[in-house]
Amino acid sequence: MVRRLLLSYLTLALLVLLALEIPFGIVYARSETSTVSTSLERDVVVLAELVEEDVETSDARELPALLAKYAHRAGTRVTIVDRHGNTLADSASAAAGPHRNLLRAPDIAAALRNQRTSGTMRDAMLGGEVYYSTAPVAYRTTVGGAVRLSAPTFETINRIHTAWMALAAAALAVLSAMTVIGFALARWITRPVRELERATAQLADGSLTEPPAVNLGPPELRRLASEFTRTAARLQHLLRAQHRFAADASHQLKTPLTALRLRLENLEPDLHPHAQHNLDSALSEIDRLVRMIQGLLALARAESSETAPVPVDPNVILSDRADTWNAFATDRGIGIALAGDRVGRVWAVPGALEQIVDNLLANALRAAPPGTTVTLAHSVAAGRDSGHAYVEIHVTDEGPGMSDVERANAFDRFWRAPNASPDGTGLGLAIAQQLAHASGGDIELRPAAGGGLDAVIRLRPIEPGRRHRHRPFPATPDEPSGRAAMA
Repeated sequence: MVRRLLLSYLTLALLVLLALEIPFGIVYARSETSTVSTSLERDVVVLAELVEEDVETSDARELPALLAKYAHRAGTRVTIVDRHGNTLADSASAAAGPHRNLLRAPDIAAALRNQRTSGTMRDAMLGGEVYYSTAPVAYRTTVGGAVRLSAPTFETINRIHTAWMALAAAALAVLSAMTVIGFALARWITRPVRELERATAQLADGSLTEPPAVNLGPPELRRLASEFTRTAARLQHLLRAQHRFAADASHQLKTPLTALRLRLENLEPDLHPHAQHNLDSALSEIDRLVRMIQGLLALARAESSETAPVPVDPNVILSDRADTWNAFATDRGIGIALAGDRVGRVWAVPGALEQIVDNLLANALRAAPPGTTVTLAHSVAAGRDSGHAYVEIHVTDEGPGMSDVERANAFDRFWRAPNASPDGTGLGLAIAQQLAHASGGDIELRPAAGGGLDAVIRLRPIEPGRRHRHRPFPATPDEPSGRAAMA
């Protein structure tokens, strides 16, 4: 923004300079040319009167001395011809008397017809372009000859060029001063904008700890910074109230639910055998409600926490989770296999990768039929949109899989597949996605090559010598909620 403002200042200054200096330079050039032409026209008339008698008598003895004196003083060339166009005297020639006939020269021919002319022409004697003025030498009404004054144009052109150079130097000086002043002014104007940008990025990270200064820049930007600070404070208050309500409500609901379960269990000895099924269903629904509350609590903590990503080793985590879930999988007749080459460490918030894998493994083991295998694999792949490298972690089962519509809705809160287990809460995948986003990655469901579902976790690898810059999503809790948050 500083560059754009500075460019606008310089463009405006340049337009003003061009509007002022170009007309001034043109007027000056015309004035210099007009001055030379006027001086030649005046002098040629005076000389014509001075040499009138000598031209009338064709006595050229005194002409060379007169012309040499005038030409030396004025720096011009003087040429005098008689009525036949023969040269009587020429200040550029050392000898007196007739030299050559100039009757074919247009200005001489016009002067012999009693017409004065002026303009520019080529003159080999003076070495290039010259200004000239030619006037007739007339005695009463009879034209006895003509006088031509010639002056080199290079002196006038040099003066004009010098004036243009002075104008260019002045413009350059003005633009240089404008650059310094404009840069300082642009920095002053954009400083509150940079403060707002920093504060906006900080607010996007979850908390505005350093509000933008409200005493910098123009009044309009000061008011904007003040309104932004007030809006950010209000927004943070509302978010904290929302998270606090979710956390408090989830926490406070667990106590009455536990008491309700105990009371129902105490009714079991006095309950008629035909009502046992209803009691078991009620206890099952209470357990599912407790799991749902625990999931909501985990999700609220994931959205409100500000934990930054740290380096983690996916190889160790996958091996550990496979060992943890192996006994549960064996009871269901399902195997857990590890595949893929070792990969480097990745960025993830503390405990996030473990909880994501737990959620995906729980879903995979529910969906996989006995006698099949759930595979944990990892690899390095390029992002399809950004081109950046990602470490991909696959949790693949051999179950019935999901349709395209089901995979599109799977990450919605409380959404459950039609054939899902009745004890699920519909929060596990939402929590897993939130944790992946908080770690700077993503999660996706794909159809497996051999049937079933392939859940893919994408996380950023750690690049040697480069610090992680993570901004887009709020961070997650320090401790995973484990199976309580599973879908």
